[in-house]
Amino acid sequence: MRVLIDTNIILDFLLQREPFFQDADLLFQAINVGEVAGYATATTLTDIFYISRRHTRSIEQARQAVSETLTVMMISPIDRAVLESAFNSGLPDFEDAVQIFSAVSQGLESIVTRDAQGFLSSPIPVLSIQELLQQVKQQNGA
Repeated sequence: MRVLIDTNIILDFLLQREPFFQDADLLFQAINVGEVAGYATATTLTDIFYISRRHTRSIEQARQAVSETLTVMMISPIDRAVLESAFNSGLPDFEDAVQIFSAVSQGLESIVTRDAQGFLSSPIPVLSIQELLQQVKQQNGA
């Protein structure tokens, strides 16, 4: 299943933020074994660097967080068409709108987030980690 992973979930995993780390870890296990193809937007990488550096107070740890993301995730590009679609969507959270329209432009199957409120107007399904993992389990016949 090809899904866009919301920035906060990636940060939950990388920074081991509680109480969200356990679910994020399960998601990244599914990505690592190939059950899920995880995508992040190009802009997510700059957010990861900034927030990781602020959280850890270490440029090296921030660089490591970006490196880990690049190793595990596919990157969904952000271009003018994505930005214009996001801007013109009328959605109140521009960052979420950019993620939505990047996922749409890549033909992804869903967006995985723990903050579904920001994605209410998404034209593609929005799932929690647990909902996604349940769908993967059903697809695998378990």
